[in-house]
This record gives sequence, structure tokens and C-alpha cells, in this order.
Amino acid sequence: MKKFYQKKWFKIIGLLLLVIFSVGGFLAWKTNKTFKKISTGSLFNDILHTLPVVKNELKGEKEGRINILLLGMRGEHVTGGGLLADTIMVLSIKPQEKKVAMVSIPRDLYVTIPGTNTQSKINAVYFYGEKKKQGGGIEDMKKIVSEITGQPIHYGIAINFKGFSQLVDALGGVPLHLDKPFVEPLQFHEKHVCDKKVFTIPSGDFEEKKNKKGKVVAKYPLCYNSYEECGGVFRLPKGDLNLNGEQALCYVRSRVTSNDFERARRQQQIIQKIKEKALSTGTLSDFSKINAILKALGDNVRTDMQIWELKKLYKIYQEIGDNVNIKHKVLENSPEGLLYAPQNTRPDQGYILLPRGDNYDKIKEMFKNII
Repeated sequence: MKKFYQKKWFKIIGLLLLVIFSVGGFLAWKTNKTFKKISTGSLFNDILHTLPVVKNELKGEKEGRINILLLGMRGEHVTGGGLLADTIMVLSIKPQEKKVAMVSIPRDLYVTIPGTNTQSKINAVYFYGEKKKQGGGIEDMKKIVSEITGQPIHYGIAINFKGFSQLVDALGGVPLHLDKPFVEPLQFHEKHVCDKKVFTIPSGDFEEKKNKKGKVVAKYPLCYNSYEECGGVFRLPKGDLNLNGEQALCYVRSRVTSNDFERARRQQQIIQKIKEKALSTGTLSDFSKINAILKALGDNVRTDMQIWELKKLYKIYQEIGDNVNIKHKVLENSPEGLLYAPQNTRPDQGYILLPRGDNYDKIKEMFKNII
């Protein structure tokens, strides 16, 4: 009888170990597969950096500061400005000092497209870069943001709306406390130039396109979206909430009733919540959540970081720990802000922002000293 139970327990333990190793092996395979989809580099380079003789040092790590550009957009082939960057942030990390800062750059900042004499809002830089070549979007955005901040931008990461929403859902939602109800009644019921797929309901209004002299050169009919995003009027009640993917996306996109600067603060707030939830014990020990997270990231994220660099960045995060005090900053147009809105703009420019003093000196000083 004793031998029977010993054999039985031996089989049970063996089966458990088999399951654990199978799950671990699957996750390792899935993780590497996901990293290959979203990152650059080669398998040989990744293997090379597993060798003990090779020093795995991220760009900027030797100098004591790593700067990563974070971008968010609708996504390629999506109607309504698919490759226009809605979110532009710089994440600065000082690993040795365990300091982190997050700075948002508004999409209306007027810049010169890298490699050209063309001026445009900074949110279009990614679009123009991708028109030149695949991967050119991140490359050009890093160049222009480096020019603005005075800091080398070592890496770039871009995620589309679908990936953001799926990531939040994979986490089981993200917590948010609101002291008062949040309402965006205008943005998701906006009129856009009519097309055959999305904006198909005529509004009776037209958009005029003017040349540099202010002369109307074209008129385009405006339509409402046949499927209104975020329910047309987006609402959240006050109190302690758990936002699903669609709610979180609508919350971080809302800007018309408030402004772009408040939206940037909401984006930083939700990114912080996602980070906390994603790296919590409850998530990291949940196989189904990890699998869903990897799927969301693999299909919708692109970066110029190599696989070994992504792994090293995660290791740095672990070493810094959860209790780091992240410094948050939004570049904005206000009396004490670093940007201003010029009054005498050309009709083809629309609403734009420029740096105070018409140079980036004060912005560069802020970035240098923020951490």
C-alpha cells in the first residue's frame, strides 16, 4: 500500500512538473515569437547577447540616461489619420539613480520634417517617415524629438489603438478614480471629409481648403461617422472604476471639450496604471493573461529595439522597483508653459504651437534637468 501511494504521488508530481515546464516552454516560445514580430535585429544577434562574454548594455546606459520615445496612433490602413501620432511621449530612465521621467509633447507643435524643408505638425512626422521606408516613421520621430529635447533618443516604440485596447482587456481592465463624472460630448460626433467607408452620413456642411494667400481652392463635403466611436457621447461616472479597453482608449483620446494638454495628462495617468497592472504578481502568474498580452503586443506594436534590448529594459525596470517616483511633465501653451500659439498663422497651418523664444533652448534645459 505504501509503495502504491509513493508511486501515485510520484506520478502526480511528475505530471505537475511536466505541465509547469510545458507552460514555461510555451510562454518562452510565445514571448520570443512576439519579440521577433515587434522588434528589429536577428536571431544570431539575440543568441550572441546571451553569451557571458558579451556586455549587454543599452544605448545611453553607459552615459547614465536612457531615452525612449513612446508613440500612439490609430494604425496603418485605418481611416482618419492612421499614421498620425496621437500620443508623443519621452520616457527618460536613469538606472543607477533609479529615477524616471515622462514628458508629453503636443501633436500640434510645428516642426520641419527631417530631411526636408517642409514644415508640419509633429504628429505627421511618423506618416512622412513611413512613406519613405518601413521603419522610417520611428527613425524620423526620434530625430525631430532629439532636436526638440536636446537629448539623444535611443529607442522608439509605437502602438496602435487596437493594441492599446486589447492590452487593457488582456489585463482585465485598469483601475481609475474620478472625483467627478467625465464627459466628452463633441469629439466622437465630429464631422470629417466624406468617404466611402467610415464618414458616410452627410452633415450638409463643407470644409474649405485655402492656399497660403487665403484663397479657397477646394471645398469638401463633411459627413458624420456611420459608426460613432465611443458611443458618440463618451461618459464615465465618478468614483472607483475599472476601465475596459474601449473605455480606456476613449478616455485617453478625449480632448475637444478639455484640451490636448489635459489629454496628455490622462494618457500618462493610464499608462502608469497599465504598467502597474501588467507587472503585478497577479498578472505575471496568470498564463491566460500573459498569452493575451503577448498577442495584443505582437499584432500591434513596433519598435527599433532588439530582442535582447527589450529583455534588458525589463531587467532594469525590475532593478529600479515599483516604488520609483516618476516625474510627469506636459509641454503646454500657458503663461508659465514652454510653448505658445502664434496669432498670425497662414490659413493652411491651422492651430499650431511654437516654442517660446522661437527656439528649443528652454525645452532643452527642462529635459536636461527633469531627472
